[in-house]
Amino acid sequence: MSSSQRDGSHLLGRSKEITHRKLRGRIGVRNKMEVVQQDDEALVKLENTGIERSKAVDSAVLGKYSIWRRENENEKADSRVRLMRDQMIMARIYSVLAKSRGKLDLYQELLARLKESQRSLGEATADAELPKSASDRIKAMGQVLSKARDLLYDCKEITQRLRAMLQSADEQVRSLKKQSTFLSQLAAKTIPNGIHCLSMRLTIDYYLLSPEKRKFPNSENLENPDLYHYALFSDNVLAASVVVNSTIMNAKEPEKHVFHLVTDKLNFGAMNMWFLLNPPGDATMHVENVDDFKWLNSSYCPVLKQLESAAMKEYYFKADRPKTLSAGSSNLKYRNPKYLSMLNHLRFYLPQVYPKLNKILFLDDDIVVQRDLTGLWEVDLNGNVNGAVETCGESFHRFDKYLNFSNPNIAQNFDPNACGWAYGMNMFDLEEWKKKDITGIYHKWQNMNENRLLWKLGTLPPGLLTFYKLTHPLDKSWHVLGLGYNPTVERSEIDNAAVIHYNGNMKPWLEIAMTKYRPYWTKYINYEHPYIHGCKFSQ
Repeated sequence: MSSSQRDGSHLLGRSKEITHRKLRGRIGVRNKMEVVQQDDEALVKLENTGIERSKAVDSAVLGKYSIWRRENENEKADSRVRLMRDQMIMARIYSVLAKSRGKLDLYQELLARLKESQRSLGEATADAELPKSASDRIKAMGQVLSKARDLLYDCKEITQRLRAMLQSADEQVRSLKKQSTFLSQLAAKTIPNGIHCLSMRLTIDYYLLSPEKRKFPNSENLENPDLYHYALFSDNVLAASVVVNSTIMNAKEPEKHVFHLVTDKLNFGAMNMWFLLNPPGDATMHVENVDDFKWLNSSYCPVLKQLESAAMKEYYFKADRPKTLSAGSSNLKYRNPKYLSMLNHLRFYLPQVYPKLNKILFLDDDIVVQRDLTGLWEVDLNGNVNGAVETCGESFHRFDKYLNFSNPNIAQNFDPNACGWAYGMNMFDLEEWKKKDITGIYHKWQNMNENRLLWKLGTLPPGLLTFYKLTHPLDKSWHVLGLGYNPTVERSEIDNAAVIHYNGNMKPWLEIAMTKYRPYWTKYINYEHPYIHGCKFSQ
């Protein structure tokens, strides 16, 4: 073979080798792109799963950023914000990989770009909120991520890191939810300054009145069974005023309505003074002090007897209880002072408090009445004692949510799938109550629960037991619940309801109340009233 032939053959071989090398490079790039594409698809699936899971987060108060906000319905409105967040996630992962593999220069560069992106992103939730430098930051981060991918990409390891980050984020969410629950329950137990001020001023002025000026008119109506009687037990002057005002303003015949308000000795003067100054039109008003019911003592009432026990005092007043936000938060609601008040348990003694009446409508003080309620007296309870709106859905608010069915006393006597019902607006037939000895049934179960093994504290669980198979379901439009915890109650449901109920921690008189529901309550308050204005209530 000649020299020229050898050179030609050599060049041809080199050309083929270069061609093969380029082809292998293209195939390698294509394979890498396919892997990246598959990984991107996996991340998209992971993100979609995360979004679906986020819908189940039980949080009534959302932060500044929420994917459900109206301005975020347009995906393009925050595309750069999302890109920057994605870049920062990948930068954290690659920085860990770079450090573990000794690529310290790349590690430092990733950290520097990460800090720059964090400063640029700040608290922005839409592209319009980003600074002008954001585009440069995105470009710079993209370049360093491209370099990191070429040097460090490992699908399996990156997936592991992402899973670890997701798990860590999930744990942080759970921790924050516990803290949020603790703080909302703590806020629910506080008395706002305005209400405290109102109660104090009214109390002082009441005891300056002469005895003859402390009497309400129409006392002859108090035991007239032909009128519409309401039971309202409250220690909150403003809340009680809204219940009475809203009921009367929507009543067709106000003169036929009688309000029996029971409070404690601390608020007795304030309640009397408020309704003496602001009588409910032609309706009848009567205020009593629960401490004047001498028959309601520990020898008769199991709850009072249990509250005197050392175990119960330890449960409520133990000094060395955990002080951290999350520790013990699950039980905090059961230590709410309302469970220590007999005002909360007085609902089980209605025939003893009102022996001459045959029917009475029980109202909680966190409700608003929106239409005439006299139709409730015409509802046939079919021999039952309690008329109430049921609260069970497909699997929610059934007996097994409130009661301990691992206890044989519960399991052998009740159906775990029985439908729960709501306190807050209940029509009670006091004649049937007496015949069926409802108070006796309540005492039986309360005595059996001395160690809180059948249920925790509260009045709904013993109510479910006491009125089991003795409750008539009312149409749901009579009583719509959830305005104190559920941000998704339909506007149409609220507007069509006879009674709306702020059950939950977010009471309308607290700062943590949900803004969109508060006007239904505040419309029945006169903020120009001298006492209201003087105590600096804000609308």
